[in-house]
Amino acid sequence: MLAKPCHIITPTIFRTPENFVPRAIQFRHKATTTQPTPIVVPDRRVSTQEIIDEKIVAFWDYQFLFMSQRLEVPNPIKLKLIEGALPKDFPLGTYYLTGPGLFIDDYGSNIHPLDGHGYLRAFEINGPKGEVRFSAKYVKTKAQMEECDPISGSWRFTHRGPFSVLKGSKMIANTKVMKNVANTSILKWGGRLFCLWEGGTPYEIEPQTLDTIGSFNFFNDDNNIIEGSVDRPHAWDVVARILKPILHGIFKMPSKRLLSHYKVDAQRKRLIVMACNAEDMVLPRSHYTFYEFDPNFKLLQKREFNISGHSMIHDWAFTDTHYILFTNHVKLDVLGTMAAISGKAPMISALSVNHKKPTSSIYILPRFSSNTTNCNSDEYWRKPIEAPQLWLLHVANAFENVDDDGNLRIQIHATACAYKWFNFQKMFGYNWQNDKLDPSMMNCKEGKEQRLPQLIEVTIKLDKNRKHRECSITRLNNRAKSSDFPMINPEYCGYKHRFVYTAASCGSHQTLSHFPFETILKLDKLTKKVCTWAPGIRRFVGEPMFVNKGSFGDEDNGYLLVVEYVVSRRMCNLVILDSKRIGEARAVIAKFEVPKSLTFPLGFHGAWTLKQ
Repeated sequence: MLAKPCHIITPTIFRTPENFVPRAIQFRHKATTTQPTPIVVPDRRVSTQEIIDEKIVAFWDYQFLFMSQRLEVPNPIKLKLIEGALPKDFPLGTYYLTGPGLFIDDYGSNIHPLDGHGYLRAFEINGPKGEVRFSAKYVKTKAQMEECDPISGSWRFTHRGPFSVLKGSKMIANTKVMKNVANTSILKWGGRLFCLWEGGTPYEIEPQTLDTIGSFNFFNDDNNIIEGSVDRPHAWDVVARILKPILHGIFKMPSKRLLSHYKVDAQRKRLIVMACNAEDMVLPRSHYTFYEFDPNFKLLQKREFNISGHSMIHDWAFTDTHYILFTNHVKLDVLGTMAAISGKAPMISALSVNHKKPTSSIYILPRFSSNTTNCNSDEYWRKPIEAPQLWLLHVANAFENVDDDGNLRIQIHATACAYKWFNFQKMFGYNWQNDKLDPSMMNCKEGKEQRLPQLIEVTIKLDKNRKHRECSITRLNNRAKSSDFPMINPEYCGYKHRFVYTAASCGSHQTLSHFPFETILKLDKLTKKVCTWAPGIRRFVGEPMFVNKGSFGDEDNGYLLVVEYVVSRRMCNLVILDSKRIGEARAVIAKFEVPKSLTFPLGFHGAWTLKQ
């Protein structure tokens, strides 16, 4: 299949003459692969013209992070070692990374990155041989097989997806909204591999070949449960029963929306997933269900909770005895809903962040019925803890401690942003009206940095009877302007940990000062010391992945895997860092280069799995 040339997009924030294309960027419209010549920004006295040039370079750098890759790599290829050496004792395993792979079809439709078809990448790491092998395939979801012609390799988007607007005949009255693209996260459980999406059933993948086996329904044994609902029927349940056939029958929404962020309770050897109902998007209450499975996918427990108010959850936390939900307040937009239903606006336009809510609600939900013993259950979990307004993005870890008097203390480390920064319609700078990615949306103006994603610590205290409750939120790092994708040593999940790793921006790039991320940050919570590693000018990084090599007690003894996006050369590298040496000159252990023709767009979340 041929790689299509890029489309020329001129940013509105960088006004340039009509039909202007920088001389250093040339486009060959019939070429199989677009290869722009590197742009060199002079290192001399800054003039007005240089500022304009820098903004143009920044704009194109941002576009290159979201350029489609149509080529698959069915047979693993050996990557070129360009720096350092792979340690002989590096654990045998595979680093899987998923994310969108395609953003534009052959009929002029340009979609939001969150609606891009899942492109699964695999890096097989073999320490004894000192090599890394790379393979990649699209997840063959129902939507992917409909939109991609397997013979010609051409693409035509027919599903809108929640965040996009299609062009031509596929725009108006298109009810194909829930486009499961399996592009968000990776799960390896019970020897099986899955690609997940925020709104549909996971797709099972053959771990070696990356072939798609098919969709996997976690809820087959929904009635075979040990513990049932802990909530009473809600008045809105009648309305929900009316809406279900409309949302499911017309707009093809699944009856249950599985969240892409799962949790693994290593102590109990349980997989925990969470789902909400499709109709919750339009009702002033939310119904959340937690499922816990053993390694054989036997359903061990199911717990259900009704929560009042319009809310949305992206990530959540758990401890030994509780689920913790940070509800992000949203509201229905009447005009946006009408435009969304007609197809003239993304379906997500029906919702907007509710800025009028001065606080964010945190629910402490009991995992087991024994947790409510000697407690007033309504006061215990039905009434939320009101915390300063924040939009929770990603959780690194959570743990709890009960003192001798029975008082409970929960601590969560996560990333969060302000409501004023979060925007459904403009995430990643997507503008459905003129089909462009505007990096200014992800980069705040000076003086508004506090709105950006930040690494935070949430401390919750409850007394023995769970009546007196306290909550405090602390920003953990003042060095980075923004940070996200927090990670810890997975051996410490559910336990008290010391080190947190994130992708971050420290402001080294004048225009793209907050996103994309250009730094890997390591925080020592004990000493408050912050160490960083940065790949260099016009190079960006994705989510860090921790690979443990030490015993329990030597927490930062391991490696960090991270993809380096060299936008100046339109290339990608897999970088292996020594987690103990972050901040030192010898942090890079090895670096492997992905062939230029196989350069892939920015990934979302990944998973490290040891060879069985």
